[in-house]
Amino acid sequence: MRIKSKADSGFTLIELIVVLGMLGILYMLIISFIDPVTQLRKARDGARKSDLRQIQSALEMHRADIGAYPEQPAVDVYRLNSTDCPTSNALTSGSITFINKIPCDPKGTSISYNNGNYYYSKSGSTYTLGACLENSKDTGANVQASSPGGTGSCSSSKYFVLQNP
Repeated sequence: MRIKSKADSGFTLIELIVVLGMLGILYMLIISFIDPVTQLRKARDGARKSDLRQIQSALEMHRADIGAYPEQPAVDVYRLNSTDCPTSNALTSGSITFINKIPCDPKGTSISYNNGNYYYSKSGSTYTLGACLENSKDTGANVQASSPGGTGSCSSSKYFVLQNP
């Protein structure tokens, strides 16, 4: 019968490295399943914000060249043109093209807010652009809790809104 000494108790270095490695792999697996959903929402929100800034730039070029912002189509007062997403058309006036294709929401028509079209409303010499955001925790610049123009609704209750300067 052998008597254990204090030197025989405890873990070896190899055992500790194996356990820490397994914990690290488990952590990476958990993060890889949880995080992509949030990251995809943030990426689509970033695309929405970029799209609205691109539309805003085209609207400002339209005003500089034509003298006014484009009118809303009679078909739908909350779209920039009469062609619905995902086959949106260009923003033109005569032979001048301000944007080749008006962007649509990254999720397409599956998003409930404005059927994939970005919100556009013109009143006199001002306009409002808006998009429903997916990330309900977004508190960045131009993010508001109420829908532009009081129309539509989105699941996050967060809207990115731009108005003419």
